[in-house]
Amino acid sequence: MAAAALLFGASNSVRLKVRQSFLVKDIRDCTAYCWREGSTLTSSAVRRMFIEFFKERHGHKVVASAPVRPRGDKSLLFVNAGMNQFKPILLGTVDPRSEMAQYRRVVNSQKCVRAGGKHNDLEDVGHDVYHHTFFEMLGNWSFGDYFKEEACAMAWQLLTGVYGLPRDRLYVSYFGGDQMLGLEADEETREIWLSIGVQPNHILPFGMKDNFWEMGEIGPCGPCTEIHYDHVGGRDVPHLVNKGSPDVVEIWNLVFMQYSRAADGSLHALPQHSVDTGMGLERLVAVLQHKRSNYDTDLFAPLFSAIQQHFRCPEYRGQTGVADRLKVDMAYRVIADHIRTLSVCIADGVYPGKSGAELVLRQILRRAVRFSAEVLQSTPGSLSKLVPTVAHILIMYIIDDNEAQFLSSLKQGRRVIDRTLQNMNGSTIFPGSVAWSVHCHLGFPLDLIKLMVEEKGVTMDTETLDRLALENEKVKTQTQESEQDGCINLDPNVLRELQGCGIAYTSDLPKYQYSLGQDGKYVFAPCSATVQALICGEGLVHEVQKGQRCGVIFDKTCFYTEQGGQDQDQGYFTQEKLPDVLFPVEQVQLVGGYIVHQVTTTERLRRGDQVRLILNESQRLACMVNHTATHILNHCLRQLLGDGVEQQGSHVSADHLRFDFSVKVYCSTSLSVQQLQEIERMMQNIIKKNEPVYTEELPFQVAKRISGIRTVDEVYPDPVRVVSVGVPVAHLVKSPTEKPVSVELCCGTHLLKTGEIQDVVIVSEGQMVKGSSRVVAVTGTQAKEAREAGCDLAKEVESLSARLAATTPSLHRAPRLSKEAGLLIHAVENTDIPHWQRRELTNKLKALQRSTNTMVRKLEIAEKAQSLLKKHTNKSLVVDSVDTDSISVVMKTVNQYSDQSPGVVVMLLSYQHSGKVLCACQGFSAFSASDWALAVCTHLGGNAGGSATVAKGTGRSTDIAEAIHWAREFAQGKMLQR
Repeated sequence: MAAAALLFGASNSVRLKVRQSFLVKDIRDCTAYCWREGSTLTSSAVRRMFIEFFKERHGHKVVASAPVRPRGDKSLLFVNAGMNQFKPILLGTVDPRSEMAQYRRVVNSQKCVRAGGKHNDLEDVGHDVYHHTFFEMLGNWSFGDYFKEEACAMAWQLLTGVYGLPRDRLYVSYFGGDQMLGLEADEETREIWLSIGVQPNHILPFGMKDNFWEMGEIGPCGPCTEIHYDHVGGRDVPHLVNKGSPDVVEIWNLVFMQYSRAADGSLHALPQHSVDTGMGLERLVAVLQHKRSNYDTDLFAPLFSAIQQHFRCPEYRGQTGVADRLKVDMAYRVIADHIRTLSVCIADGVYPGKSGAELVLRQILRRAVRFSAEVLQSTPGSLSKLVPTVAHILIMYIIDDNEAQFLSSLKQGRRVIDRTLQNMNGSTIFPGSVAWSVHCHLGFPLDLIKLMVEEKGVTMDTETLDRLALENEKVKTQTQESEQDGCINLDPNVLRELQGCGIAYTSDLPKYQYSLGQDGKYVFAPCSATVQALICGEGLVHEVQKGQRCGVIFDKTCFYTEQGGQDQDQGYFTQEKLPDVLFPVEQVQLVGGYIVHQVTTTERLRRGDQVRLILNESQRLACMVNHTATHILNHCLRQLLGDGVEQQGSHVSADHLRFDFSVKVYCSTSLSVQQLQEIERMMQNIIKKNEPVYTEELPFQVAKRISGIRTVDEVYPDPVRVVSVGVPVAHLVKSPTEKPVSVELCCGTHLLKTGEIQDVVIVSEGQMVKGSSRVVAVTGTQAKEAREAGCDLAKEVESLSARLAATTPSLHRAPRLSKEAGLLIHAVENTDIPHWQRRELTNKLKALQRSTNTMVRKLEIAEKAQSLLKKHTNKSLVVDSVDTDSISVVMKTVNQYSDQSPGVVVMLLSYQHSGKVLCACQGFSAFSASDWALAVCTHLGGNAGGSATVAKGTGRSTDIAEAIHWAREFAQGKMLQR
C-alpha cells in the first residue's frame, strides 16, 4: 500500500524509478528456460509459454484468435494484424454493453494473412527464408491499464527470463523524434530500457518509418519500440539494426498509443493510453530453435518431409537466389507457406473464388499448383495431401476441444456397435444400416466405424452403405427441388386401408408438451408411443427389416410436421427393447390425419413396437423463437401501417423468419428507413417486456369473434388453436381490450415468454411483385451479430467520409477512396445487417463514390489541361490529343485550357482502341469552332455540331497523327484568311 501511495503521489520521474525497481527485481527473480545450443522448444511450447506468461504472471485475459475473414471490416481482405479485432476499443467506438468494453489486459495469438491489399507479401514468399502469407502474431494488450514501463519490462522478462535469450544478442529501437512534425524523441522509453539493464549501445533511435505506428490517416497512433535479435552473437552490430540484414531481425514490436491524429494532420493526446504488441511466432520459434530460417523450424520441417514424400522430389536444402538454380527450394517454401494459408482460410470459411479475398485465395492456390506441377513435377492431387500435416502442426488445440465434445458420442456409439456385434449370431458382415445410423445421428465418420468393426474381425456391409448414401443424396436433391416432395406416397388406397383397419388418426398434442424449468431453460418431454402402421412401397406391412426405408405411423407423436410455414422437427426414436439403437427421422408428413415418420430402419421394426421419440431440442427451440417473432412482426406491421396489412405467407426455420404481406391503399415500393426502425423498436419493446404467450383451443366460430384476430386465407380445423401475446385468450373471448394485441389462429409451436427471442433484426425488405412485400429477419445471437456487423460497417463508412473530407484532392488519393467506397458498397449489400442501416449506408456510400468520381474527373481534366499548357506555351493555335474515353472530358479540358489561355484556338482529339476519334474545340468569333469541328470530323468520316465558340463531334481513323496534322492545317488556313 505504501508503494502504491508513493507511485500515485510522486512525480513522473520518481514514479518511473520506483515502478521499474519492482519490475527489474521481478525480471531477475524469474526462472528462465535455459537457452543453449542443442536445447530447443517446440513451436507449441513457445506459443503456450507466451500465453501463460501474460495470463498467469500478469493477469491478462486470454482472447481467442479472430477468424482470418474480417468480421464487419470490409476495408481488409484478411485479418493482417493482432489489432484488427480490437479496433473498436482503440477507436473508442466499442459498445459499452459488450464484453469487449470490459477488456483491460488481453493476450492472444492471432491468425494473420498478408496477401492482397495494403500488406501483401505474396510475391515475396519463396524468394527468401522469412516471408509468409500466413503467420501467427503473438500479442499482449493494455487498454487504459499499464503503459510503457510495464510493457517493456514484461517483454524483457519473457524474452530473457522465460525464453532465456542472451541479453547481448538483443537490441532495442525507440522513436527518435520528428522535427517537421514537432515530435520529440521518446526519451522516456530509452530511460526505461536503460533502467532494465540494456546496454546503451544496444538502444537505438529511429524515425517515423520504423518507430512510429499509425492505424490510418486519422485515428490512434504513437511511438513504438522494437526488439531485434542477432542470430550470430558474440559481437556488437548496432549498425545492422533495421538495415535488412537476415542475421539481425526484428522479433517484437511494442506500440504505445498515446496520440490521435486529426483530419488536419495534427496530433492530440489520447485520454486513455493503450499498448499493442506484436511478435511473429515464426520468427520467435526460429530464434528459440537456433535457426536462421523460419522454414527450418518445426512449423515447416514436417511439411517439407510431407512434400518430399508425396511429391517424390529432391530434398530441401535451404538455398536461395542463384544457388537455388532449379528453384526447387523456392518451390518447397512457396508450397509449404501456401498450403498453410489455404488450410487456415478454408477452415475459417474463405474459399477460392472470383472476387475479393476469395480471388486472392484462388491466386494463392494456383501459385502453389504451378510450383507443385512445373517445378517439383508432382502428380495431380498431391497438394491436398499436405493438409493433414498442416492440421497436425497448427490446430492441435482445436483437436483437444473437439475430443472432449466427441467423447460422450463415442461412448454411446460404442454401445450401439458392441450391442450389434453381440447380436450378429456368427455373421461376419456388420449391417450397413446400423453404421449409417451411427454416422448420421452421432457424427461418426464412416471410416471410423469401419475401423472399429474391423478391429473385432468383422467386415462392413459397404454395399448397403453405398446404397443408403446414394438414397440420402437423392432425398436432399428432391428436397431442394421441391419442399413438397415426399418419399412415402400415401395414396388414397393406403388411407382407406388404414381407416379400414381401425387405425386412429395420429395425436400430435405431445408436440405442445414443453415447459420452462427452474433454471429458465425449456424442457421438452420425451414421448412414448406405439407403432400403429408401417408403410413400405405402396402398401401396409406388418414388419420391416433392417436397412429398409419405410413410413411409420404412431398412435401419438411429439414431432411437428411442416405446417403454417414452420419447418418440421428433427430427431430420432428408439425401441423400448433396444434403447441404444437409433432410428433417425428423415422426414415428417401429415397426410389425411396421419403423421408419417420416414426412416431407414436400423433394426427390425414391427407393428405394435413400443418406442420413445426424442426431438432435436435446439432446432425446435430456434423455430419456436422465430415463429413467435413472426407473430410479433405481423402485429407491429399492422400497428404501424394500419389494418390494411394482409399476410400472404410466411416461413419459419431455425436460422431465420420470412414474412410476406400486402397493404391495401399503400403505394410505396418498400418500407422507409424510419418505418423499418420503428418496427424493430416496437418488436424489441415486446421482447424486453418478456410478455407471456398464451395458447388455447376454441371453436372456430368463437375464435372468429375475437377482436383483431389475424387469419390467413386457408381452411382452418375446428376447433382452432389461438395464440395471443400478453393477454390470455379467455380474456379476449369475454371482452375486447383497448390494448392492441398480437392474436392469431396458429397451429405452430411457440415460446412461453417473449424474452427468449432476445433481439430481432430485419435484414431484408422489399417488393417481390407489385403490391406484395417480403421481410426477412433474424433473432437472438444472429440478430446481435447483424447489429455488430452493421455497427462495424457504419464505422468504416464514417472513417471513409472523414478521410474524404480531410483529403487534399490528388490523383493519387482520390481513385483509391473511390475504389474503397465501391468495396464498402459491396460489403454493405452482401452482409446481414439491419436493413434500414443498409439503406442509409448504401445511399451515403454512393454519394461518397459520386463525389470522389467527380473529384477524380476534375483532377484528371486539370492535370490534362496543365500538361497541355506547359507543352504549348505562348502558342495561339493548339491542336493535340488527350487520353480519355469521354467526350465530356475532352470538351471540359478544352474549356479549362481556353479559360487559362484566353484567345487561343484549341482543338483536342482522343483516339479510342476501336478506331473512334472524339473531337472538341473552342475558337472565337472570327473563327467558327463549329465549322472547324465539322470539317475535321467530316474528314474522319463522322459528324460534328456546336456553335461558333464551342463544338464537338466524332469520327474514325487509324492514324491520329494524320488527323491532328489535318486539323492544324485547316485552322491555319482559316486564320490566314482573316
